[in-house]
Amino acid sequence: MKNWMVVIGCVIALLSGVTHAQEINDQNPYQLVQGVAMKTFERIKANQEAIAQDPEMLRLIMEEELVPHIDYKFAAFMVLGKHFKSVPKEKMGEYLSVFRQYLITTYAVAMGYYDNQTVVFQPESDFADEKSVTVRAVIQDPVRPEIKIAFKVRKDARTNAWKAYDMVAEGISMLNSKRSEFESILRTDGIDAVIALMREKISRPVELNNSTQASTEG
Repeated sequence: MKNWMVVIGCVIALLSGVTHAQEINDQNPYQLVQGVAMKTFERIKANQEAIAQDPEMLRLIMEEELVPHIDYKFAAFMVLGKHFKSVPKEKMGEYLSVFRQYLITTYAVAMGYYDNQTVVFQPESDFADEKSVTVRAVIQDPVRPEIKIAFKVRKDARTNAWKAYDMVAEGISMLNSKRSEFESILRTDGIDAVIALMREKISRPVELNNSTQASTEG
């Protein structure tokens, strides 16, 4: 779990030396990913002191900056996998609502592990006739091996806007990991148990775990 937190936290940072947020363009999947990441990271940098006093502020930042550009409903359905049909209709709304908060918490907690890594995005490819695109990047760390990551982005058929729905690190999909985590619970205990698990994780406080925080506390 911690490894995923570190990776997710890293991807919010972009190329070092960039000082102005890139405009978010939801009609271009590559510019969308980079623009959202930069805007989120700059907001975190601008509020470092407040976040140090109240790490829960990271939840608000994730909800306002990231979630509007994530297709959380599509992601939630993918996590259910073959169990989608077994979820009672009256439970689906609750599941989607809790899953959204679960994503916010996952990203907020992840940012507690961010430690000034650099993310370098690969050049754009032609996406004119595509409905789904993979935006690739590499996390560079001065003391650790590079990590290859990829963002899965899909086009909304109604608005033509692009939204992210998955992240893959070194070939491992975040959604597939969550699907594997929830699969046995869905099979044996049903959707209520999955919702309870997510609620429990949401209820945990956000903590700062990066080296900067550690050195400050030390």
